Amino acid sequence: MRRAILAVLAGGVLLAGAACDSDADTSEIAAPAATATPDTPAPTTSAPDYTADTEQVCGRLKTVFSGALADEFGAAMGKMIAQKEAKQTAEAAKAEKAAAAELKTVGAQIRKETAAAANPELQQAGETSATKLERSAKDRDYIEKVKTAKDLDRTLKGQIQEWLSPVAGFCPED
Repeated sequence: MRRAILAVLAGGVLLAGAACDSDADTSEIAAPAATATPDTPAPTTSAPDYTADTEQVCGRLKTVFSGALADEFGAAMGKMIAQKEAKQTAEAAKAEKAAAAELKTVGAQIRKETAAAANPELQQAGETSATKLERSAKDRDYIEKVKTAKDLDRTLKGQIQEWLSPVAGFCPED
Protein backbone atom coordinates (compact mmCIF):
# COMPACT_ATOMS: atom_id res chain seq x y z
CA MET A 1 0.00 0.00 0.00
CA ARG A 2 2.86 2.37 0.80
CA ARG A 3 4.32 1.72 -2.65
CA ALA A 4 1.00 2.60 -4.23
CA ILE A 5 0.80 5.85 -2.26
CA LEU A 6 4.38 6.73 -3.17
CA ALA A 7 3.67 5.92 -6.82
CA VAL A 8 0.67 8.24 -6.81
CA LEU A 9 2.72 10.96 -5.12
CA ALA A 10 5.56 10.52 -7.59
CA GLY A 11 3.05 10.58 -10.46
CA GLY A 12 1.57 13.78 -9.08
CA VAL A 13 5.01 15.37 -9.00
CA LEU A 14 5.62 14.29 -12.59
CA LEU A 15 2.23 15.63 -13.68
CA ALA A 16 2.84 18.91 -11.87
CA GLY A 17 6.18 19.21 -13.64
CA ALA A 18 4.58 18.51 -17.00
CA ALA A 19 1.83 21.06 -16.34
CA CYS A 20 4.45 23.77 -15.94
CA ASP A 21 5.70 23.24 -19.52
CA SER A 22 5.20 26.26 -21.76
CA ASP A 23 6.56 27.84 -24.93
CA ALA A 24 8.35 30.60 -22.98
CA ASP A 25 12.14 30.60 -23.19
CA THR A 26 13.28 29.98 -19.63
CA SER A 27 16.76 28.72 -20.39
CA GLU A 28 18.38 31.79 -18.85
CA ILE A 29 16.35 31.75 -15.62
CA ALA A 30 16.03 28.02 -15.03
CA ALA A 31 18.16 26.51 -12.30
CA PRO A 32 20.34 23.61 -13.34
CA ALA A 33 18.88 20.20 -12.66
CA ALA A 34 20.29 18.29 -9.73
CA THR A 35 22.32 15.37 -10.88
CA ALA A 36 23.87 12.59 -8.93
CA THR A 37 27.58 12.08 -9.22
CA PRO A 38 29.57 9.10 -8.04
CA ASP A 39 30.49 11.11 -4.93
CA THR A 40 26.96 12.27 -4.03
CA PRO A 41 23.95 10.00 -3.74
CA ALA A 42 20.78 10.74 -5.67
CA PRO A 43 18.08 12.43 -3.62
CA THR A 44 15.51 9.98 -2.29
CA THR A 45 12.11 10.28 -0.72
CA SER A 46 11.56 8.07 2.28
CA ALA A 47 8.19 6.92 3.53
CA PRO A 48 6.96 8.61 6.72
CA ASP A 49 7.85 6.81 9.92
CA TYR A 50 4.66 6.14 11.88
CA THR A 51 6.28 3.83 14.44
CA ALA A 52 6.01 6.00 17.56
CA ASP A 53 2.45 7.11 16.82
CA THR A 54 1.37 3.56 15.96
CA GLU A 55 2.78 2.29 19.27
CA GLN A 56 0.73 4.90 21.14
CA VAL A 57 -2.44 4.04 19.23
CA CYS A 58 -1.84 0.32 19.82
CA GLY A 59 -1.41 0.95 23.54
CA ARG A 60 -4.81 2.61 23.63
CA LEU A 61 -6.34 -0.19 21.54
CA LYS A 62 -4.98 -2.83 23.93
CA THR A 63 -6.79 -1.02 26.73
CA VAL A 64 -10.01 -1.20 24.70
CA PHE A 65 -9.45 -4.90 23.94
CA SER A 66 -8.66 -5.86 27.52
CA GLY A 67 -11.35 -3.64 29.03
CA ALA A 68 -14.49 -3.22 26.99
CA LEU A 69 -14.08 -6.31 24.84
CA ALA A 70 -12.65 -8.80 27.30
CA ASP A 71 -14.33 -7.62 30.48
CA GLU A 72 -17.66 -6.02 29.60
CA PHE A 73 -18.50 -8.06 26.49
CA GLY A 74 -17.24 -11.23 28.18
CA ALA A 75 -19.36 -10.57 31.27
CA ALA A 76 -22.46 -9.89 29.19
CA MET A 77 -21.92 -13.09 27.18
CA GLY A 78 -21.39 -15.09 30.37
CA LYS A 79 -24.60 -13.71 31.86
CA MET A 80 -26.48 -14.45 28.63
CA ILE A 81 -25.28 -18.05 28.59
CA ALA A 82 -26.24 -18.55 32.24
CA GLN A 83 -29.72 -17.16 31.56
CA LYS A 84 -30.16 -19.32 28.44
CA GLU A 85 -29.11 -22.44 30.32
CA ALA A 86 -31.54 -21.55 33.13
CA LYS A 87 -34.29 -21.09 30.51
CA GLN A 88 -34.84 -17.50 31.62
CA THR A 89 -35.64 -16.14 28.19
CA ALA A 90 -36.39 -12.53 29.16
CA GLU A 91 -33.17 -12.20 31.16
CA ALA A 92 -31.19 -13.90 28.38
CA ALA A 93 -32.59 -11.38 25.90
CA LYS A 94 -31.50 -8.49 28.16
CA ALA A 95 -28.00 -9.95 28.44
CA GLU A 96 -27.87 -10.47 24.66
CA LYS A 97 -28.82 -6.83 24.19
CA ALA A 98 -26.09 -5.80 26.65
CA ALA A 99 -23.50 -7.91 24.78
CA ALA A 100 -24.50 -6.27 21.49
CA ALA A 101 -24.23 -2.83 23.11
CA GLU A 102 -20.70 -3.69 24.27
CA LEU A 103 -19.70 -4.68 20.73
CA LYS A 104 -21.04 -1.38 19.45
CA THR A 105 -19.10 0.46 22.15
CA VAL A 106 -15.89 -1.38 21.27
CA GLY A 107 -16.39 -0.54 17.60
CA ALA A 108 -16.84 3.13 18.43
CA GLN A 109 -13.74 3.13 20.65
CA ILE A 110 -11.62 1.47 17.95
CA ARG A 111 -12.85 4.00 15.41
CA LYS A 112 -12.04 6.89 17.76
CA GLU A 113 -8.54 5.67 18.62
CA THR A 114 -7.52 4.83 15.06
CA ALA A 115 -9.05 7.95 13.50
CA ALA A 116 -6.37 9.99 15.27
CA ALA A 117 -3.55 7.75 13.99
CA ALA A 118 -0.91 9.35 11.77
CA ASN A 119 -0.78 6.24 9.55
CA PRO A 120 -3.65 6.33 7.04
CA GLU A 121 -3.48 2.55 6.67
CA LEU A 122 -4.05 2.12 10.43
CA GLN A 123 -6.95 4.57 10.20
CA GLN A 124 -8.53 2.42 7.47
CA ALA A 125 -7.87 -0.80 9.39
CA GLY A 126 -9.56 0.71 12.44
CA GLU A 127 -12.56 1.71 10.37
CA THR A 128 -12.82 -1.83 8.99
CA SER A 129 -12.61 -3.44 12.45
CA ALA A 130 -15.13 -0.98 13.88
CA THR A 131 -17.55 -1.71 11.05
CA LYS A 132 -17.25 -5.47 11.60
CA LEU A 133 -17.96 -5.13 15.32
CA GLU A 134 -20.88 -2.80 14.77
CA ARG A 135 -22.34 -5.11 12.13
CA SER A 136 -22.16 -8.02 14.59
CA ALA A 137 -23.80 -5.85 17.24
CA LYS A 138 -26.61 -4.96 14.87
CA ASP A 139 -27.39 -8.35 13.33
CA ARG A 140 -26.45 -10.37 16.45
CA ASP A 141 -25.81 -13.52 14.39
CA TYR A 142 -22.72 -14.45 16.36
CA ILE A 143 -24.25 -13.66 19.74
CA GLU A 144 -27.40 -15.67 19.01
CA LYS A 145 -25.38 -18.75 17.97
CA VAL A 146 -23.78 -18.96 21.41
CA LYS A 147 -26.00 -21.08 23.66
CA THR A 148 -23.45 -22.62 26.05
CA ALA A 149 -20.01 -21.90 27.50
CA LYS A 150 -18.72 -24.65 25.22
CA ASP A 151 -20.09 -22.75 22.19
CA LEU A 152 -18.37 -19.60 23.40
CA ASP A 153 -15.04 -21.37 23.98
CA ARG A 154 -15.21 -23.02 20.57
CA THR A 155 -16.06 -19.90 18.59
CA LEU A 156 -14.83 -16.82 20.42
CA LYS A 157 -11.18 -16.90 19.36
CA GLY A 158 -12.06 -17.13 15.67
CA GLN A 159 -14.70 -14.44 15.99
CA ILE A 160 -12.34 -12.04 17.75
CA GLN A 161 -9.75 -12.65 15.03
CA GLU A 162 -12.41 -11.81 12.43
CA TRP A 163 -13.31 -8.57 14.18
CA LEU A 164 -9.78 -7.44 15.00
CA SER A 165 -7.65 -8.82 12.18
CA PRO A 166 -7.52 -5.50 10.31
CA VAL A 167 -5.81 -3.71 13.23
CA ALA A 168 -3.92 -6.72 14.57
CA GLY A 169 -1.20 -6.42 11.93
CA PHE A 170 -0.30 -2.98 13.22
CA CYS A 171 -0.22 -3.93 16.92
CA PRO A 172 2.15 -6.79 17.73
CA GLU A 173 1.37 -8.93 20.73
CA ASP A 174 3.59 -8.52 23.77
